[in-house]
Amino acid sequence: MSKNVGGIDRVLRIVVGLVLIGLAVTGTVGWWGYLGAVPLLTGLIGWCPAYLPLGIKTCRT
Repeated sequence: MSKNVGGIDRVLRIVVGLVLIGLAVTGTVGWWGYLGAVPLLTGLIGWCPAYLPLGIKTCRT
């Protein structure tokens, strides 16, 4: 499991994930806001399973 998410991609995933979870907690959006955990986790660990079959790699290494 080598890293395939880097730089700006990671930051955007973390921010979007936190915003979605925050909106779900405050009741602004429905339960689907908790799906923000997916981009949050992929941003934190630096690996996205959806990038594998597509051959995408946004990190430098």
